[in-house]
Amino acid sequence: MSTAPGKDKKAGAPARGGRPVVNESGIEIKPVYSAEDVIASGGIDPSLPGEAPFTRGIHPLMYRQRPWTMRQYTGFANAADTNARFKYLIANGQTGLNVAFDLATQCGFDSDAPEAAGEVGRVGMAVDSLHDFEIAFDGIDLDAITVSLTVNGTAAILIAMYLAMAEKRGYDLKDLRGTAQNDILKEFIGRGTWIFPVDPSVKLVADTIEYCAEVAPKYSPVSVCGYHIRESGATPAEEMGYAFAIAKAYTDAALARGLDIDAFAGRLSFNFNIFGNLFEQVAKFRAGRRRWGKIILEDYGAKNPASGWLRMIAGGGGFGLTIEQPENNIMRGAYYALIAALGGAQTMALCCYDEAYTIPTPKAQRISLRTMQLLIEEIGLTDTVDPLGGSHYVETLTNQMEDKIVEAMAWVDAHGGIVRAVSDGLIQAKVSEYAYQRQCALESGALRKVGVNCYVDSEDDKPNVELHPYDEMGALEQIESVRRVKAERDNDAVDRALAALRAEASAGRNVMPALMEAVKAYATVGEMTRALIDVYGRFREPTRLWPMVA
Repeated sequence: MSTAPGKDKKAGAPARGGRPVVNESGIEIKPVYSAEDVIASGGIDPSLPGEAPFTRGIHPLMYRQRPWTMRQYTGFANAADTNARFKYLIANGQTGLNVAFDLATQCGFDSDAPEAAGEVGRVGMAVDSLHDFEIAFDGIDLDAITVSLTVNGTAAILIAMYLAMAEKRGYDLKDLRGTAQNDILKEFIGRGTWIFPVDPSVKLVADTIEYCAEVAPKYSPVSVCGYHIRESGATPAEEMGYAFAIAKAYTDAALARGLDIDAFAGRLSFNFNIFGNLFEQVAKFRAGRRRWGKIILEDYGAKNPASGWLRMIAGGGGFGLTIEQPENNIMRGAYYALIAALGGAQTMALCCYDEAYTIPTPKAQRISLRTMQLLIEEIGLTDTVDPLGGSHYVETLTNQMEDKIVEAMAWVDAHGGIVRAVSDGLIQAKVSEYAYQRQCALESGALRKVGVNCYVDSEDDKPNVELHPYDEMGALEQIESVRRVKAERDNDAVDRALAALRAEASAGRNVMPALMEAVKAYATVGEMTRALIDVYGRFREPTRLWPMVA
């Protein structure tokens, strides 16, 4: 296990009096690096950008050919308000959409359900039926602007809604691009918006992979999300290692259905975090890109080099932001964007300075957009590929980070694989222990945080911040909308579609075709979720203490 801050070595502590500097992944940092260090750690990968195993980037020219996609995360009480913010961001130069859904939608409840009370109108867009998707994406060219659906427990349902909406508007699904997060295993580890038990949850992910490979081959049905694992407490190396273990589980589930690896591996994507030490993060991405290329091309034997691309969005860095001295988050965001660019991300979803305490304001989102645009237009980040390549420090750290990633994956394998480790609560306990140690390090000052435990001003005791208010009117409008849809639709058709969905789930077949039919009949998220719960049941979270499993 990597050394956690607050234990024997202090992650990120400055070297004073001869004390070692150890990064979060447990690698001791030398004062000076030379060519001998690179050789001793494994040498420099001789491949060029665009060549396997893709250490230096998945495309030969990278940003010289096309800058990263800018995809800010946003969503409001109802589809109309969300549509307005989408159009605001696009008008300000955003090149992709990243949809935030409210907690009720993520957990499979309709807006008029008792369980949703107080959640609709608070954070994220409420989605009850296809009607909401029709409003949310009205007037948006889905060929020009790709859409990422940041949802997991109900991902299969919302993917069906997105495909049905696009088909209804005349788009050819064979050419439709987009992404769904749809990484349920990290939900069990990190966020908790799970619904079904682990095995049927993984089965649903495989359903979407299989269905999209046939119906929407350019759509990415899974974005494996190391981001939230990192936010929950994992080290940077563990973030990558656990994400790859998860991606392998989904890959194995798809292969078990007879799919060819090259039919879907190239559409798998990843979402990674970018807060922390710049050089550790850049090396993490370079090492992770190389390791994933080896996994797909060597271990799984893919023939198409593009199947081994680590296609990634570098997202946010939310844990790195602070409510204290919130303007500092503007600078932090600029460095996070720099990390993503130097690390070779295809897409950025940069956290806004006020996101530590509220839904971003239009001004805050514009500042984040301008931050990414400055890197493209003024700072020279698109001039050359992998500008840190060849650095003695970065190349050594890349090799060491790959070793740490492999170590994290080996730990998972030694504990029965990722599905079993999640089902038994082992990963959750391990990540939670590290999060506790990190918090202790923050509170003790061993992990220094500007404006929090160092360089603190007395007048910063009560930060002057503006919170996004609870949108009670938006919630009431959404509840009225779903009730109107239920009253006006063909409820006999909905009942037949839900019965068919239960039958397909009971038979163990791919439920995506049945979900598509239910969506087109305007069945709601809550109704389709309940139909699947009738068959799969609900997950019961195990409770484990880390010392019991160390």
